[in-house]
Amino acid sequence: MTSGIYNADVIIIGGGIHGCSTALHLAKRGLKPILLEKDYVGRHASGVNAGGVRRLGRALPEIPLAEAALKCWQHIADLVDEDCGFESLGQIKVAETDAELDALKARRKLVQTIGFEHETIINQKQLRELIPAIAPHCIGGMFVDGDGHANPYQTVMAFKRKALSYGAQIIENLPVHSAEKHTSSWHVKTSAGEFEAPVLVNAAGAWGGAIAKLLGDHAPLEAQALMLMITSRMPQFVKPVVGSQGRALSFKQFQNGTVLIGGAYQGRAEPDKNKTHLNFRGLSSNAQAAATLLPIMQHAQIVRCWAGIEGVMPDAIPVIGPGTEEGIFHAFGFSAHGFALAPIVGRIITDLIIDRETQLPIDPFNIQRFRNR
Repeated sequence: MTSGIYNADVIIIGGGIHGCSTALHLAKRGLKPILLEKDYVGRHASGVNAGGVRRLGRALPEIPLAEAALKCWQHIADLVDEDCGFESLGQIKVAETDAELDALKARRKLVQTIGFEHETIINQKQLRELIPAIAPHCIGGMFVDGDGHANPYQTVMAFKRKALSYGAQIIENLPVHSAEKHTSSWHVKTSAGEFEAPVLVNAAGAWGGAIAKLLGDHAPLEAQALMLMITSRMPQFVKPVVGSQGRALSFKQFQNGTVLIGGAYQGRAEPDKNKTHLNFRGLSSNAQAAATLLPIMQHAQIVRCWAGIEGVMPDAIPVIGPGTEEGIFHAFGFSAHGFALAPIVGRIITDLIIDRETQLPIDPFNIQRFRNR
């Protein structure tokens, strides 16, 4: 790019899946957004996460969004022209003790009080029917039919391509230096020139707190390095995504036989340097948890480990909605469970910008909740 001043209807900062989803929805409705990404699209959490698409275990305020997002996932090809590797084989949270099963039953009752019935308690027999390889000591759990997983990098690339096809501009390798409001427009300065628009969207992921500060808002975000590992190919032995009530574990097997193991075990993040450092003790604990619930994993061979940089909020729910200043909107801090929400969050931000309202309940995600922190 040559240096100059570039005008847009909306400037989006951040090329993760939420930024790309917002660009897609805005462009689909006729606006001309410009997305600025400091690295490349999907570089951090959006392209390297576990790909879970779930309602299971969601924070209560997120459930309406997760329900709406699942409807998008069920027809994701209508939105982005490909299936994104989405498979809807269910998700299970396993209970190993009576106390864990009682906790899941209490959780289900709580979810029912706000009008949702998607979480189902299953007994030991039902658990074994769903996961024949489960360890003998596991006594039951919670199952959500219709949940599943998708391919993160494939998905974020599909959103990028579709946004471009509608006329959005996506500019990679261009960090934002500053953002200021001049009369009715926001001016964003970069090394390639200045971008001007009446609306600015902060979808900067683990850097969302720093961008919010530039825009006059406060969000006590922590950058974390959430680790994952994958095995060599194994015989097929599990279809649903498996989690645990008593352990930090997320577990899935792909069609090619490889197994992905996660569970929010953390390495160390250096967001200023774009680096993560693995914690091999944590990875070992994660692998041991998988082998405890599924003994066949005792023979698995780990072939690769990695960590993405994720933005985590103190209350573990995201920031979605207007900022303090007119023309600012936020969508960041998804705290390791934002991937599944992306199709609907992009639409929410678009509705707020164009229609000045959304039909989904987003008050709990307002950035003003951190005003006095």
